[in-house]
Amino acid sequence: MALPGLIVFDLDFTLWDCGGLWVDCTSYPFRKREDGRIVDSDGKNLRLYEDVPEILDEIDHLGIPMALASRTEQPAWAQDLLDLMEIRERFAYEEIYPSSKTKHFSRIAAASGVELHQMWFFDDENRNIVEVGEMGVTCVEVRNGLTRAIFDSLMP
Repeated sequence: MALPGLIVFDLDFTLWDCGGLWVDCTSYPFRKREDGRIVDSDGKNLRLYEDVPEILDEIDHLGIPMALASRTEQPAWAQDLLDLMEIRERFAYEEIYPSSKTKHFSRIAAASGVELHQMWFFDDENRNIVEVGEMGVTCVEVRNGLTRAIFDSLMP
């Protein structure tokens, strides 16, 4: 398999763990503690999955653009968390709002100029994998967050 022209990620249960909740079910606002941990207003830890920083570094090194597609009910919360995690600038395209993933991908394709069949998509929800896969995108279901093993299984 060839490298993709664009890699797209879901957020909740794919790139990050919000204490076992979707970001829009946490207690806003979020803050970064002195020890570097990010917590919601109830003190619940919000963190990237362990392998995610290294995977994002590798994708950057390969020069592959990245995008986000999330159907959260609280886009501003997700964007705030991306900023606190200091990863938002890595993503060339953001489609973060409550809507179908097909709409997200249509807009990403139009903005990026990358054809759908040249994209990879990582998400934890099977319904999104099926829906976006029918558009021609290479989709990978991640049940417990993106891991090195999952990512490496696609690498040529």
